[in-house]
Amino acid sequence: MVGSSRLENLPDEIFLNIISCEFHHFLEARDVVILQSLSKHFLGLCRDGNFWRNKCLSASVRERIRLYRLGSDWVDEDGATLSGASTTLGQGSLIEDQNEVHWSRLESISQLSTKRRKREQIRIAANWDPTFPNEKANWYNEYIQRHGPIAVSWFEQPQIQNGALRGQIDVSGAALYSPSSSGNELFAVSPLEDGSVCLWDVKGTRCKRGSILSKSNPGILCADGPGADLSRRSKMISTGVTECVSVDNKKHMAFFAVQSRLIEVDLQTLQVMGNHPFEWSITTLSAADPGVPLTVGTIHGLHLHDFRARVKRRDEYQMRLEAVRKNGHRDFSHVLDPRPLDPYASLAQSGPQSILHLERSGDSSQLSDDIFVAGRFSNILHYDRRMFPAIRGSIHSGAKLCGLTSLPYPFSSLNSDLRRRFQLSEEQVEKAKSVTGGRTLIACGEYNTKGSLELYGLSSGSNSIPQSRVIQESTMKNRQAASQSKLLSVINHGTRIVFSDGQGYMKWVERDGFTEVRRHKIGKSETLALRSLFGSMPGSDDIARKILSTRTAGQDGEVRVNDDDILFWTGEKLGLLSFSSKPGSSPEDFNENPRTPEEVATEEEEQMYHERMRLALERQARDVRFVQNLGAGNIHSGI
Repeated sequence: MVGSSRLENLPDEIFLNIISCEFHHFLEARDVVILQSLSKHFLGLCRDGNFWRNKCLSASVRERIRLYRLGSDWVDEDGATLSGASTTLGQGSLIEDQNEVHWSRLESISQLSTKRRKREQIRIAANWDPTFPNEKANWYNEYIQRHGPIAVSWFEQPQIQNGALRGQIDVSGAALYSPSSSGNELFAVSPLEDGSVCLWDVKGTRCKRGSILSKSNPGILCADGPGADLSRRSKMISTGVTECVSVDNKKHMAFFAVQSRLIEVDLQTLQVMGNHPFEWSITTLSAADPGVPLTVGTIHGLHLHDFRARVKRRDEYQMRLEAVRKNGHRDFSHVLDPRPLDPYASLAQSGPQSILHLERSGDSSQLSDDIFVAGRFSNILHYDRRMFPAIRGSIHSGAKLCGLTSLPYPFSSLNSDLRRRFQLSEEQVEKAKSVTGGRTLIACGEYNTKGSLELYGLSSGSNSIPQSRVIQESTMKNRQAASQSKLLSVINHGTRIVFSDGQGYMKWVERDGFTEVRRHKIGKSETLALRSLFGSMPGSDDIARKILSTRTAGQDGEVRVNDDDILFWTGEKLGLLSFSSKPGSSPEDFNENPRTPEEVATEEEEQMYHERMRLALERQARDVRFVQNLGAGNIHSGI
């Protein structure tokens, strides 16, 4: 106790200087985490934002040095290389030796004079810092998500009972539902292939984390309405639509795209509250917000669905639906409806895949009137809600895009590239980040069978003009290093961008779109007790078709520690990627009926038999390849 009290009497600056000394490495990051448990005083000091920001910076700079070791020199604010090496062409090995000296000096900045070392550290930190003015970042969380262990948990799989047999029901989509704006409750909402709606507890506030919270009756999500013939699976949720569900947290409503109908479900009662028909099949939905209409994308057009006016038509819809139930016929009343069709924007090319309601500059909680649409066409379409259905403009991409997100901060490809190489001064970095009215549009998809991550810098023009246009000012397209396969979904995660690809990876990159922070493969949802001959083949792992951030605000809006996990949907199941050293859960962990000793013995015997057969088949395959290499040809064809 005496030693602890003496340490607590130290000034905070001296204590932080001791634990953050870069050149002596008195304490590693894990030691600082352990130190937090001593007292509340140490807990506050050991979660100092500047300390963990410097930890993230030092690790990132070391990685940049390794990646750019054969690249161009870093230059200081005076325009001279730190090594002082000449880069004249034709010097051959001399340039290579000078570059080696340059990178070695960068790795040991302590060799520079004290004044210049401090100045270079500040300048490099300014170039690396991904945050913008007035943006709040929890650097302790950032360090955990950049360098902490990753665990993948799988949610409980819905099942259907058919006599003594039990079968699994596939999940057909995913969205997040937060019933309270100030609490930590967060639920996953998904339509199932049997036409029901299911809710999972993501945070574990009401039941076990990842377990099913509630499930509706089958068939409520059917194009013919509840009570229809459930054997006609074609009337259920389409498995080819990724953005098929959208949730309004304030009104506790969920919107489901079922073929050509938009079905509204009350998440508190799991009852259908509305069924709105469209002329063509729905391919995507925008995020639902109580302040603006929902944007619905169909095969041939875009529609604005104002669900706020639903109450006026509720009685009329319920009467019509009851008549359909009694007669057993389809509802064609909307065909003879004398009211004119709502305005819609027709598309020259079919196949919208993602709709984004762009937020206002500098505030991600407020939406602007801008709507961006991407899909199986070469351009990103731009609409203004005030002038809908007229198109305001387009951004040429050339790729087939399937995901959109945005940042309420400016983006410049030139400044981003220079900052990535730490070549800007502090004044230049501050000027680049202080651009007013700037926003960043982020898109992902496929270009020539490879993944494409694209960033577009947008500006709004003069704030005095009420209908100022959004102008594209800068473009960055990463089509070489993003992925060897198609990118499926992209979101913002802290101060980084994370996307999933067709190889089963989740990859985190800096906001420049190029610098990779880390990657992780989500693996398989099934337990690997039974090894398969094809289990290690490429493409055997699950892929994340859609990813969502599970970050929630606290009671006073504060950011909780390590509370920003990633929910993902594989097309059949739900999973959660978290940053923890504890192993993740599997669907088998939710089974209520424990196995008897006889069942365990039988399963072990089956596993041994499968293992012997697998080894025998592998041995036979090796023998066949060996004989073929000896020139025996194809032993089956007799050649």
